[in-house]
Amino acid sequence: MDLRQYVSEVEDYPVEGVSFKDITTIMDNGEAYGYATDQIVEYARKKAVDVVVGPEARGFIIGCPVAYSMGIGFAPVRKEGKLPREVISYEYDLEYGSNVLTMHKDAIKPNQRVLITDDLLATGGTIEASIKMVESLGGIVAGIAFLIELRYLEGSKRLEGYDTISLISYDE
Repeated sequence: MDLRQYVSEVEDYPVEGVSFKDITTIMDNGEAYGYATDQIVEYARKKAVDVVVGPEARGFIIGCPVAYSMGIGFAPVRKEGKLPREVISYEYDLEYGSNVLTMHKDAIKPNQRVLITDDLLATGGTIEASIKMVESLGGIVAGIAFLIELRYLEGSKRLEGYDTISLISYDE
């Protein structure tokens, strides 16, 4: 299935000059969403993952059905102040400022094989933060899965040394 045909491109959103890749048109098509989920599940099974991790909110949209399909758990990565129990955190730089992501301190056990999921790989900062937290808890990042990769933003450079899969790629 060519998933690209299910991605809506919205020009000049959220700012002029940006061509926004909208995945809600994959999600609202049961066949396309199921196919995308199945592709990531197949990848995750080959990686023998024990748990899925995803940053809010779209990492939840990708990771939760994968975890459910595999009969394994899902651990959320959230913005600061959103998780109720003891957390670890990671601060990273954005183009203008910084951001802090958190994860429950008990979400990952030592030596668990982890699949990190998100909807889109752009600059890689969010996924890099997720990797740092998983590894600080003793987890092994077995793979990283995206629906879309914007190759021209070179986010994959931050993920060198990690196995990744992107179901759709845009070169420009």
